[in-house]
Amino acid sequence: MITIKEYFVANSLEEAYNKLVSGKNNSILGGMMWLRMQNKRVPVAIDLSQLGLNQIEEKEDVIEIGAMTSLRQMEESKVLEAYFGPLFKEAFSHIVGTQFRNTATIGGSVFSRFGFSDPLTVLLALDVKVELYGAGIMSLEKFMKLPPKKDLLVKLILRKQNLKAVYKCQRQTATDFPNLTVCISKTDHHYKIVVGARPSKAKLAYSGMKKLQDGCEIDEVAEAVVRELNFGTNIRASKDYRMHLAKVLVRRGLEELI
Repeated sequence: MITIKEYFVANSLEEAYNKLVSGKNNSILGGMMWLRMQNKRVPVAIDLSQLGLNQIEEKEDVIEIGAMTSLRQMEESKVLEAYFGPLFKEAFSHIVGTQFRNTATIGGSVFSRFGFSDPLTVLLALDVKVELYGAGIMSLEKFMKLPPKKDLLVKLILRKQNLKAVYKCQRQTATDFPNLTVCISKTDHHYKIVVGARPSKAKLAYSGMKKLQDGCEIDEVAEAVVRELNFGTNIRASKDYRMHLAKVLVRRGLEELI
């Protein structure tokens, strides 16, 4: 059970950041879907709900998504659908249930870098940057490679693209955690292949992407993806099963796009 000593409602990003870094175990409150299940003591829990970070805003060349935006908002967003088709709806609709997605925030999923995160698999296949209060703006891929560090995720910045993308996953039951996730995007003749829930966090498969650029057959691309990435075993699936799933899901995704 989580125990909170002080509940702090921030009135500015600066105030929230300063309170966060003032104590080792101080924590940001997102949707509280995972944090509340942890057995830990939190000296100061910081609420960002008054900062207006729960908006999806369309700008000239980008779409900005505040860190407190719920997964359900993204799933239902007409702005995202206009540029990315049904991608977010198809990927997010599998996550637990509607009540959960109404509360879970995109900032919590991205900043925590969960291995089972469907959103991270999708976002890595797009051109996405994150804006951190302390570290500034960087690509999502770079952020995911950084070691954990106290900072405040402000927003995601998605570049508008003329692309096609497909999301594939395999679960034991419809709303369970995924055994494996795959997202493939295509812009003109450039592809991105992302595999997540391996069970480690989502990662781009560069060798498979190069095979595609070189005009290799789909089966050869799928084999390259499996050779490049690391797969593991946990209570949900074995390493060998995940490797098999990766080949199948990558092949199915490419067959839809090509």
